[in-house]
Amino acid sequence: MTPHLRPARLTDIGTITRFRLQRTSWLAARGSDQWTRAGRGLPIETFVRSVARAVDNGETWMAEIDGEPAGTITVNDRADDGLWSPGEIAEAVIVHYMIVDLRFAGHRIGHALLEHAAHLAAHSNRDWVRLDAWTTNEGLHNYYIRAGFRQARFAGPEATGPSGALFERPTASWLSTRRLPDPVTHAAQPRLHAG
Repeated sequence: MTPHLRPARLTDIGTITRFRLQRTSWLAARGSDQWTRAGRGLPIETFVRSVARAVDNGETWMAEIDGEPAGTITVNDRADDGLWSPGEIAEAVIVHYMIVDLRFAGHRIGHALLEHAAHLAAHSNRDWVRLDAWTTNEGLHNYYIRAGFRQARFAGPEATGPSGALFERPTASWLSTRRLPDPVTHAAQPRLHAG
């Protein structure tokens, strides 16, 4: 089951919001405070505004299976303060808001989304795919490790958010396993700023 990836549209924001609410409930049922107000997660209204900006900037993609929304990812060249150094940001794309619809869990949608981030990194001449994960969500940390990432470190005290576990994977590690699709036929390019 290979997902089709396409740039997100403003009409997808409701679906992306549903993904976030669905996953928040799923995580809470398993004892996690990820994305909750108690866990210092973004209020849903702030999340929606942030996603809308990312969609408008061409930084968000949707994965679809047989026309059904299956997941989403935002990829750009920005990170919250105190997570990555300016040099680390300049040589990477940064992954945000990767969420897979629970109906498609276990179908490697997340892996396809992360591979798409590597594709965007390669075509933007960025050597790394980097992301931050919820500090206390060890299951998520293990997911990224299984996806080929290594934990770079936990962010220091200058980072104020709840996502301080920092993970990275070299772009070339995807390129060495198979050729990534041509960006013209696969999806729009992110608007990455010069370092």
